[in-house]
Amino acid sequence: MTCDLKPYPAYKDSGVPWLGDVPAHWVIKPLKRWVRINVEVLPENTDANCEFRYLDIGTVGTGILTGKPQRLKFGGAPSRARRVLHRGDTIISTVRTYLKAVYFVSEDAHDLIASTGFAVLTPVQGVDPRFLSFLVQSDPFTDRVSADSVGTAYPAIAETRLGTFHVAIPPLPDEQLAIIRYLDYMDRRIRRYIRAKQKLIALLNEQKQGIIQQAVTRGLNPDVRLKPSGVEWLGDVPEHWEVRQLGRFITLQRGFDITKERQTDGTVPVVSSGGISSYHNQSTSPGPGVVVGRKGSAGTVHFIAGEFWAHDTTLWVRTFHGNHPRFVYYVLCHLDLKRFDTGSANPTINRNIVHPEIVQFPPPDEQRMIASFLDDVFDKTGRMIDDAQREIALIREYRTRLIADVVTGKLDVRAAAQGLPEEGEGLEALDEGEVLSEGAEVKEGDLDAASEEVDA
Repeated sequence: MTCDLKPYPAYKDSGVPWLGDVPAHWVIKPLKRWVRINVEVLPENTDANCEFRYLDIGTVGTGILTGKPQRLKFGGAPSRARRVLHRGDTIISTVRTYLKAVYFVSEDAHDLIASTGFAVLTPVQGVDPRFLSFLVQSDPFTDRVSADSVGTAYPAIAETRLGTFHVAIPPLPDEQLAIIRYLDYMDRRIRRYIRAKQKLIALLNEQKQGIIQQAVTRGLNPDVRLKPSGVEWLGDVPEHWEVRQLGRFITLQRGFDITKERQTDGTVPVVSSGGISSYHNQSTSPGPGVVVGRKGSAGTVHFIAGEFWAHDTTLWVRTFHGNHPRFVYYVLCHLDLKRFDTGSANPTINRNIVHPEIVQFPPPDEQRMIASFLDDVFDKTGRMIDDAQREIALIREYRTRLIADVVTGKLDVRAAAQGLPEEGEGLEALDEGEVLSEGAEVKEGDLDAASEEVDA
């Protein structure tokens, strides 16, 4: 579908460095001659009870929504919630421009409001809204916006400056529609591929949790004889396993602060609640061990292969009676320690609440066997997840490059577009109601559903 694409037969110098040569029949215009910018805003005398869905920069990625719009009332909304959106508009962030936040409003947007941190681009006659959207989200355009932004911490660009950018415009309707048809088709195929890989990753992670649960509660022998644990929610356990409070097998020791005078570079990892944060020249552990997030990322569980320094934001695990650190790691992963946090603004794990938790432990030799089995399974599963994530990254890079090459006229898709099935043919609609995750898209038509979920 893409390997047969070729350049246009004739080009001309656009006179615009970021565009370079463009097809000879395309027209060069400043953006302000091609679109209207920030046409409508909510007036300050808007009824305080006026309700709308609000998009801020944190919910918009490049061509997608990465979060759900908030449903707000004007009286309680931030002062930046003012840009009125309509179907066919494209929004692009004018602050923190390195985020490349761009989104095309493809549905009825009668109650959709964007932050003043966006410029709202409304196409005029002779411009197809979808072509405008693909152009504005392309890397050459967003890179130009970033390059012309002012400021370090929060780089921004004025809408007047944005309006001076020259763009190359193919003829309407035939050529713009051919480009849109081709990119829409490829975009749907790419997103479906990404969804499939994301589902695979989710299934593999679910499988990992199931394997942990089976291994640390019943062991590896499916024919093992069981006994009542005496704990209703725990059920039956292997008859030779011990059932006791967690604190009888291990103890959670609060980590240590590193004073300023001792903050020197070294080779010993310093483990905070979020993982390895730096390196030091001293250790608080003689060897491999487990660290649990105490504050901040409370309940996270990390296994450190060598010596480490446990930071004050953590609890590090001291094992005794021959209990195997790696098996303990899997037990703590299974226990989901995040449920023990205090629920305060700064979640914290109290070890005195965790220690009484009832668990079952096999003899040390069996612990080693289970840990070795889980290590082997997780190594294979981890490689599969890494491969899927790598493929997602590659296909996203391909999508980015393809859009850039097509909307700037480097590739001619007119012939390829003619051979595509009609819209709705050949590709099933994307699944509805999928849970958002990092980098996942809120699909066209999902905005109403998303806002209702926020209210629920």
